[in-house]
Amino acid sequence: MKISQRHAWTLTLEEAIAIQEEMQIEVITSDQLQQPVQYVAGVDMGFEADGTISRAAVAVLSFPDLKLQETSIARRPTSFPYIPGFLSFREIPAVLDALEKIKIIPDLILCDGQGIAHPRRFGIACHLGVIIDIPTIGVAKSLLIGKHEELPDTRGSWQPLIHKDETIGAVLRTRVGVKPVYVSSGHRISLPTAIDYVLRCTPKYRLPETTRIADQLASDR
Repeated sequence: MKISQRHAWTLTLEEAIAIQEEMQIEVITSDQLQQPVQYVAGVDMGFEADGTISRAAVAVLSFPDLKLQETSIARRPTSFPYIPGFLSFREIPAVLDALEKIKIIPDLILCDGQGIAHPRRFGIACHLGVIIDIPTIGVAKSLLIGKHEELPDTRGSWQPLIHKDETIGAVLRTRVGVKPVYVSSGHRISLPTAIDYVLRCTPKYRLPETTRIADQLASDR
C-alpha cells in the first residue's frame, strides 16, 4: 500500500490539537464502502524497550469467513507521549509503516481505539481513515467520553453513546456475560453499518478477530 504522509508526527500538544481540528472536517460518517467487502483488517500496537519503540501490527482477513490472509509488523522510535485523546499521534506512524508492507488492500479496517467518540470527534480510527482514504471503524475496549443507558446482556444488543446531545457511537454487547465494546464511525462508514460489521467480525470472543490477531502480533504473545 502506498501512503502519503499528511503532516509531521513530532509535534507539540497545541499543534496536535490544530491538526485534529483541521482534519476532522474531512471525516465522512456515511457509507462509502467498496462492495462487496472482501477483506477486513485489524491494526494494533505494542511497545518495546520501555515504550521507546513502537511496534505496529496489521492483520488482513478474508470476509466474511475471517480467514487470515496476510500480516505485517513495523517498528519505529516512539515520538509522541501517551496522552488520552491523542493516541493517533503516538501510534499511527508505525501503523502506516506496517500498512505500507501489505499487498492486499483491505476494504475496511477495524481500529483498536476510538472513531468520532472523541472530544474533537477525531479519534485514531478517523485519523487513520482520512490519511489512507479507506473505511475505518473505531472499536474501543474502554469509554473515553459520553454516557449511555444500561445495556441488556444479550449478544448484539446496543445503546447509543451520547455526548453533548449528539450520538457519537454505540455501546455494543458482542458476547454474553462480558464487558461491551465501544463502536464509532471512523471514516466512510455509518454507525449502523459499523455495528453490523463489528458483530460479523466478532463470532466468538469479545473483540473482533481482526483486533485479536493484530494484538497477538503486536505484543508477540
